Amino acid sequence: MATSSRPEEKQASLPMEGAEAPIRAEGFNHLHINVRDLARSIRFYKEAFGLKVGFSAGKDLIFMVPLAGGHSLALHQVGRDGPVGMAGGFQHFGFKLDVNDHDRVIEQVKKAGGNLVSRGKHGGQFPYAYVADPDGYLIEL
Repeated sequence: MATSSRPEEKQASLPMEGAEAPIRAEGFNHLHINVRDLARSIRFYKEAFGLKVGFSAGKDLIFMVPLAGGHSLALHQVGRDGPVGMAGGFQHFGFKLDVNDHDRVIEQVKKAGGNLVSRGKHGGQFPYAYVADPDGYLIEL
């Protein structure tokens, strides 16, 4: 059975003549967000999702990681005029959870200073919830 691919797909996968093959990313490393109050954000992500401070890159920038390690969330404190929240085309980020934990995590988020924005099922079958952190960042569960 012959398969065909679109010409642009085939072309995009080939290096240009005389050029080296592109370097490919090994995976996602971190998400970097601006926050208004660093201590408040550290507390929120610890209490709501069990993240811990991994390391600091100065007094205004820390990286939080899951207890099991892995990707990190960089929290960068900005001044009163610095953008925070959903400004600038940002839509949301997500945490991978067991769907059976949604109710518990939503309660943790509320206790930690966040709030439930909406919940439902994608395609009528995949449960999701959107919550917001204290700076207004939308987080999908």
